[in-house]
Amino acid sequence: MEIILLLLPLAILLALFFIGVFIWSTLRGQYDDLNTPQYRMLIDDKDCSKKGIDP
Repeated sequence: MEIILLLLPLAILLALFFIGVFIWSTLRGQYDDLNTPQYRMLIDDKDCSKKGIDP
């Protein structure tokens, strides 16, 4: 029974921490562009030829 008094506040603090990190990353723009990463490998071909890297 005594362990619940330790684990319950610890679980609540951990949940609040992860909610805070999620809100912080959302406000900083982490999830603004969800479409570009799937096309990034197609866009980078021009950059590789400028640097002299063979694709």
